[in-house]
Parts: sequence; structure tokens; C-alpha cells
Amino acid sequence: LTVTATIAAPLERVWECWTDPAHITQWAFASDDWEAPSAENDVRTGGTFKTVMAAKDGSASFDFSGTYTDVRPLELIEYDMEDGRHVKTTFEKTDDGVVITQTFDPEGENPDDVQIAGWQATLDNFKKHTESH
Repeated sequence: LTVTATIAAPLERVWECWTDPAHITQWAFASDDWEAPSAENDVRTGGTFKTVMAAKDGSASFDFSGTYTDVRPLELIEYDMEDGRHVKTTFEKTDDGVVITQTFDPEGENPDDVQIAGWQATLDNFKKHTESH
């Protein structure tokens, strides 16, 4: 499955906002009733990450975590999630900004369109955060 967004910001800022835990906690959730109270990120091939995603009302939370399989600064991040699904994120500098494309293996619980909507909403949060930073 694939989601994409064009971020009107310099590539270096986009990369910083994508990889710095202080920024990740500001955007890594799909809706306003959720938050990311903490994030850890060792963004290198073989490094690991963990972002806690939680409902603001305390009704639910989960760890979004995995291991990086390929990291090329300012270009590419690939990782395997704890459940074995693979994600590839590319960063492409264009005249309009940085195009981020994420391709991810679907999980089996929710329909593809629901998964795409959630990932796209999170990517849109990232765009909003980065462009206002």
C-alpha cells in the first residue's frame, strides 16, 4: 500500500522533522484525539525505533516500533516493524518541495482503504508540522 505527500520545506528540515524524536512526538498520530507521548529513534541501518501512540483520553495505546534495514540520509528509510511487515519511505527533492512516498505491507485486521487513510492522515500531520516549523 502507498501514501504520498509533498512537503513545502527544505530537504534537511524534512529529514530532521522525520527523524528527531522531539519532532516525532508532535506529528506521529492519525487524528487529533491521539498523541505520541514519547519517541526513541536510532536512525541508522540496524538501529531501532519506538514511538508510543496513545488516545488522549487514555483508552488505548500501542508501541509503533521496529528495526531499520536500510537508511540513506536525506534519501531513504526502510524498516521492518515488530510484526514483520516492511515499510519503505523515500524523500525526493523537487521544485515544489520534498515528495515523501511510503510503501507498506498491509496488516490483516483492517481493510486496505482504512489502513491507507490512517497512514495518509499521519503523513498529512507530518506535512502540517514540518511546514509550520
